[in-house]
Amino acid sequence: MKKIIYVDNAATTKLDNDAFEAMKPYLLDEYGNASQPYSFSRTSRKALKKSREVIAECINAKPTEIYFTSGGTESDNWAVKNTFFGGRKKSIITSEIEHHAILHSTKAIEQIGCNVVYLKPTREGLIIPEELSKFVTKETGFVSIMLANNEIGTIQPIQELAQMAHQVGALFHTDAVQAVGHIHVDVQDLGIDMLSASAHKFNGPKGIGFLYIKEGTPIVPYINGGAQEASLRAGTENVASIVGMAYALKKNCQNIDNNKRKINKLEKEFIRLLKEAGKIEFIKNGGKNTLSGNISLSFKNQDGEAMLHRLDLKGICVSTGSACDSHNTNISHVLQAIHLNKEYAKGTIRISLGKDNTIEEIKIVAEEIIKIVQIS
Repeated sequence: MKKIIYVDNAATTKLDNDAFEAMKPYLLDEYGNASQPYSFSRTSRKALKKSREVIAECINAKPTEIYFTSGGTESDNWAVKNTFFGGRKKSIITSEIEHHAILHSTKAIEQIGCNVVYLKPTREGLIIPEELSKFVTKETGFVSIMLANNEIGTIQPIQELAQMAHQVGALFHTDAVQAVGHIHVDVQDLGIDMLSASAHKFNGPKGIGFLYIKEGTPIVPYINGGAQEASLRAGTENVASIVGMAYALKKNCQNIDNNKRKINKLEKEFIRLLKEAGKIEFIKNGGKNTLSGNISLSFKNQDGEAMLHRLDLKGICVSTGSACDSHNTNISHVLQAIHLNKEYAKGTIRISLGKDNTIEEIKIVAEEIIKIVQIS
């Protein structure tokens, strides 16, 4: 079997082995429904309680502020649509470079009467407070700006943006799917009302995530049915995945600084190899303050999709941007929003490094990219 070099960790990450072991008892032996009152379900209930406490501690929240969902997309949908269905029929503000889970949600409620404003980023992909100040008013009920961009890695000034939203009484949500488990996230310090996260982005299982909802924030149920999640998110709890998510998040948070140092070193070497190859014109997108290892590169007069497929033939997994939009060969909405020159934009690929990548892998990836670009 061909050896795979996986450098698309922004799309998904490998399930942590220890997290998987922590999940197994709740798949095979302790499979009781946590909502049932009998003793067989006691272990599942305790596991839910403990997992909620672990996750809350990782982001400096209260356990009662953590609500389990099926992942980042559901969490984003819940946060956005709560504004409209919860009776807060005021204007919503978001940005042009959000994940489609946010953008498609806002489009959906626009169709039924909600007013939505889309902020423009700088060429580095930043949503600056000055841009928000142009549009935030007393009619603004909700603002959603992602913590770190999934395509170009830009980290946003969330604390300042949230303060501005709160000055007019608006709720502030951040899509932190790409950031949680990779940078230090403190919901108290950020001053936010809601935060979305997804386990498979930090070495947890797929199909599970959470929405942080600050105590006292007005919220309506997104999924109606049973009394799970304080009667706000119905459905039998996915105990095994919740346990795996909590384990993976805690492990990543405990090693954030070490992982960041390693990944920064790999990124620096990778960029050095490309620059020293000569006759390669490229731009690194996202500005100076980006997620470690989230490397969006635009090569002049290249075709990013063709590069992806040629790298795939060599067993190297990269992305042309958002994995959720891989079927769309047009220039992504993020690259359009930052006004990237078309002669570079079409040649964009994203290499996203993880804690398990090695220097040997990075050298191979750089070598193959150099070959592709130099012979084109």
